[in-house]
Amino acid sequence: MIIEYIQEALQRAHYELIKDEEPYYGEIPELKGVWASGKTLEECRQNLVEVLEGWILLRLQKGLPIPPIGGEKIEAAQEMEFYYAYTDCSNDFSRS
Repeated sequence: MIIEYIQEALQRAHYELIKDEEPYYGEIPELKGVWASGKTLEECRQNLVEVLEGWILLRLQKGLPIPPIGGEKIEAAQEMEFYYAYTDCSNDFSRS
């Protein structure tokens, strides 16, 4: 689900050359604040993936909605809350 979302978002990325030390600039217009730059187009694309991954993780951590891209959605926040609410993550075996 997350990989498909990232792939769909990257297909919508726009790239341009700017006057800068890192002249390649890329952004995903549908996702406000998701942009990156690099010395090469490939570096810019890799940086954009890292920014997008961090953006997704931050939104999940804060319980913020993640807008759908194309037909791809991430709704894992509710699933994570359910998992943590009903799973004992402490591995406390003293009750055995």
